[in-house]
Amino acid sequence: MSTTDHLPDDVSSPPAAAGDGRDLRRMQFGWYINDWANAAFSATVLTVFLGPYLTEVAKNAADASGDVHPLGLSIRAGSFFPYTVSFSVLISVAVMLLTGTVADRTGRHKELMCGFAYVGALATMGMFFLHGDRYLLGGALLVVANLSYAVSVALSYAYLPGLATPDERDAVSSKGWAYGYAGGGLLLIANLALFQGHDALGLSSGTAVRICLASAGLWWALFTIVPMLRLPSRAGVARERAAAAPDQPTAGSLRELGRTLKGMRKHPLTLLYLAAFLCYNDGIQTVVSQASLYGSEELGMEQSSLVTAVLMVQVVAIGGALLLGRVARRFGAKRTILGSLVGWVVTLALGYFMPAHQPAWFYVLACMIGLVLGGSQALSRSLFSHLIPAGKEAEYFSLYKVSDRGTSWMGPLVFGLAYQITGSYRSAIISLLVFFVIGFAVLVKVPVRRAIEAVGNPVPERL
Repeated sequence: MSTTDHLPDDVSSPPAAAGDGRDLRRMQFGWYINDWANAAFSATVLTVFLGPYLTEVAKNAADASGDVHPLGLSIRAGSFFPYTVSFSVLISVAVMLLTGTVADRTGRHKELMCGFAYVGALATMGMFFLHGDRYLLGGALLVVANLSYAVSVALSYAYLPGLATPDERDAVSSKGWAYGYAGGGLLLIANLALFQGHDALGLSSGTAVRICLASAGLWWALFTIVPMLRLPSRAGVARERAAAAPDQPTAGSLRELGRTLKGMRKHPLTLLYLAAFLCYNDGIQTVVSQASLYGSEELGMEQSSLVTAVLMVQVVAIGGALLLGRVARRFGAKRTILGSLVGWVVTLALGYFMPAHQPAWFYVLACMIGLVLGGSQALSRSLFSHLIPAGKEAEYFSLYKVSDRGTSWMGPLVFGLAYQITGSYRSAIISLLVFFVIGFAVLVKVPVRRAIEAVGNPVPERL
C-alpha cells in the first residue's frame, strides 16, 4: 500500500496490511492521543478530586450516625464513593460486552468509542454542579462517566493488534500508557495551580474542585477529536460478516455475544490469564482510585499534598512504563509483570505503616506507585493482545476492561466493606493484599507460549 493520507477501513490485520510508513504512524499517534485524552478523567476525577470531595458531600447529607441512605440502603458516608465505583463497573460489564459484539459485527469501533467518550466527557463536565448535599447527583454522574470511560477505552484497546507486530506490541502499548500519564499529569499541573491559588482568584476550595472536575471532561472532549480524525472505523471485515448474517443489529449482536461467551471456553488458557489480570489489577486500580481518600481521611493530607502526590505518580509512571517496556524486551512481559507485582506488595505494606501528617513519606509512596503502575498495566495489555482470537478483539478487550483504569469493582467493594466493618482505612488498604497474592499465584501458572499458539496467533520472540 502506498504511503498516502488515506486510512484503511480495517486495522485488525497485521500492520503491513493495514498501512505502512506515515499511515501507520498517523494511526499510532491517534491511538496514543486517545490515552492522552481519557487519562484526564482517571487522574483528575477518579484518583484525586472526586473521592474526597464526594465523600464530603455525602457527609453533608449524612444523618446523626454518619450514614446516608441511597435507594433506601444504609451505608457509611465514607463508603459511598467506593461503593458507587463498584456499582458503576457492575453495570458497565454488560454494556461493554454488548458494545464489543456490536463493534466487531458492524465495524463501528471508532464511532462507538468516540460516542461513549463524549457521553462520559459531558457527565464529567456536569460535576461542576455537584455541591452541598447533592451526593446522589454525584453518584449518578460518576456512574455515567465511569461506564462511558470503560466502554470507550475497551474499544480503543481493540486497535492494538493492528497497530504493531507481535514483537513491537510491548513498546507500542507502553508508549500509549506514557502518553496517557503525560496528558493526565499536564492537566493536573494546571489544576494544582488553580487549587493552590483559589484564594487569590476569589474562589472557594469547593468551587476550585468543581472547576477541576469539569476541566477533565473538557480536556477529554477536546482531545478525542484527534483519534476521531486519525483512527479508521475498521468496517471492512465487519461489512462482510454483516452481509452474511443480515439480522437486526441488536438481536444479532445479542446472539453473537452468547456465541462469544461460549466460544471463550475453547481457550481456557486465555481465560486463566484473564482471571489473573482481573485479580491483581483490581488491587492496583483500587490502590490508585482510593489513594486520595486514604491520604485525606487516614493520613490527614491536605488537598494540595494529594494533588502533588498524584502528579508525581503521573510523572514517574511515564518513565516507569517506558522502563518496564525495555525490561520486558530482555526478560519477557510475563516475568516483568510478576516482578512488578512484588513491587506492589512492598508498596502496599509501606502504605499501611505510613505515619499520618507526613507528606514526605506520602510522596515516597507516590513515587513507588508510579514506578510500577504504568509498566505493569501496559505490559498486561500487550500480553493479552496476543491471547485473543483474530476478529474478536473488542469482545475480549471488553472483558479485560472489567478491571482496568477506573473500572475495578472487587477491590473497591472489599475496601468499602473493610472500612464499613472496622471504621479504619488502614484495615481497608491492607485488605487489598489478597488481590496481589492470588493474581501472582495464578499468573505463574499461565503457559503463555502455549496460550498464544492455542488461539492461532504468531508467537513473539521473547515472552
